Amino acid sequence: MPFHASAIVTLVAVLVYFGMAAQVARTRVQVGIFAPVMTGDARLERTVRAHTNTLEWLPIFLPSLWLFAVYWGDLAAASVGAVWIVGRIVYFLGYLADAAKRTPGFFIQASAVGVLLFGALGRAVYVYAIQA
Repeated sequence: MPFHASAIVTLVAVLVYFGMAAQVARTRVQVGIFAPVMTGDARLERTVRAHTNTLEWLPIFLPSLWLFAVYWGDLAAASVGAVWIVGRIVYFLGYLADAAKRTPGFFIQASAVGVLLFGALGRAVYVYAIQA
């Protein structure tokens, strides 16, 4: 069974993450604070934090996406995965504007990853139970 849609979503998620890294670099140039310094400008600190938070979620998102694809299907997983990507973008842009504006994006992406994670787990347990 091919998983082309989930592969595309995976690659787009990585590209979005790369774009966030590029935004960190642009912000560093704009504010004149270069690595390894991580503090000193609120805009840089928000940009670095939003980028890092996305990295923290990728190990939850990616296995959940792929296991959901295995147990529920490629298009279903890719659709929910696309929602996760949109949520991360909304989160990132909100956080850059003001830390208080990150909540809607966080809710979107957390909900999507919850569907993927618990959907995959529930189906795996079900399949295991009926085969036992």
